[in-house]
Amino acid sequence: MAISIHPLVDNGVKAGNPGFSGGTLSCKCTSAPVTVSLGANVAFDHVCGCTKCWKPDGALFSLVAVVPRDKLTVTANAQKLKIVDESAPIQRHRCTGCGVHMYGRIENKNHPFYGFDFVHPERFKEQGWAAPEFAAFVSSIIEAGFPPARMGEVRARLKELRLEPYDCLSPALMDAIATHAAKAKGVLAS
Repeated sequence: MAISIHPLVDNGVKAGNPGFSGGTLSCKCTSAPVTVSLGANVAFDHVCGCTKCWKPDGALFSLVAVVPRDKLTVTANAQKLKIVDESAPIQRHRCTGCGVHMYGRIENKNHPFYGFDFVHPERFKEQGWAAPEFAAFVSSIIEAGFPPARMGEVRARLKELRLEPYDCLSPALMDAIATHAAKAKGVLAS
């Protein structure tokens, strides 16, 4: 039996709709759900093995993407949101009712990903958002209790799903971090 990564990719990664222009994310609460409006498609969608991201029950990885900060608006029940860890670089806003992380925001203007908010696209009411492209922080699932001896199975399954496994971020995102650092040091023109 194949390793289960996340319910939305286990049966294959569905292609996104290039014309998708945003929609509404909703938490799992059946009464007074938190809703968040996104005015753009997501980017850098990926499965993430870190221990900080919200995962649906039974999922080994979370599904995470980014959207420009100015394209995200909390539209209902904002009073139910609470930051999970105020000392973390990504301020993950969690619904106090059901526990779903509705968005993660970086407040440090010097952070390479400042200006992007992190979201879990599986919480969209609509279909068609950009498809997951890779797997990040794969080894981190060990920190959550996954047996190290089975990591080869996980990486093989990710490759089978065409989600290249990385133990950091994808090369494009690592390049963005390095570019940001080089510009901050003045060794690369802005």
